[in-house]
Amino acid sequence: MEKTGLITGEDGLTRCFWHGGLEDYRRYHDEEWGRPVTDDFRLFEKICLEGFQSGLSWLTILRKRENFRAGFAGFDFHKVALFDDGDIARLLADAGIIRHRGKIVSTINNARHAVDLKAEFGSLARYFWSFEPGPEERPASMDYETLRANPTSPTSVRLSKDLKKRGWSFVGPTTVYAFMQAMGMVNDHIEGCCCRPQVEQLRTEFVRPV
Repeated sequence: MEKTGLITGEDGLTRCFWHGGLEDYRRYHDEEWGRPVTDDFRLFEKICLEGFQSGLSWLTILRKRENFRAGFAGFDFHKVALFDDGDIARLLADAGIIRHRGKIVSTINNARHAVDLKAEFGSLARYFWSFEPGPEERPASMDYETLRANPTSPTSVRLSKDLKKRGWSFVGPTTVYAFMQAMGMVNDHIEGCCCRPQVEQLRTEFVRPV
């Protein structure tokens, strides 16, 4: 794995190393990560959970995701935008999530700005996908060293700046790039991973929101 960033599972399939052979993490890798998303609630969920992940492992967040969904009204940002001090206290008492006041308050703040974003663009999907990088901004190949060397991208820097200008928080360039990877704006499955051609095909067939 050290040189290639790939591991071969008991099923004989070669995948990106980071799922570590854990069943739930492997399912996330195989069935979700990098596949294009247009549902506004799922996009809001992904960018908020990437913010919660900061300083932690994604596996920690993944295993608490259902608790986050329950606590944050399924990440329906219209509902989360109405959360008040009572909701903050409720969430801080919820051992099933990450009880970080700043990140909880940030999610409520971002929900309010997500409502504004939807009003302006028609959907969060239309806004986020408008930042999709062109081929000239993408690496010629996606190997392990390239992935390790690029925790951000020019696009994630632009998107981060624009979100911050609009009042969003916990949306630094690294967090935003992880969001871009997760929601399929880029395909960062390493070359040689069994999922890379699948995701590439999905992205080819994907109809971008306009």
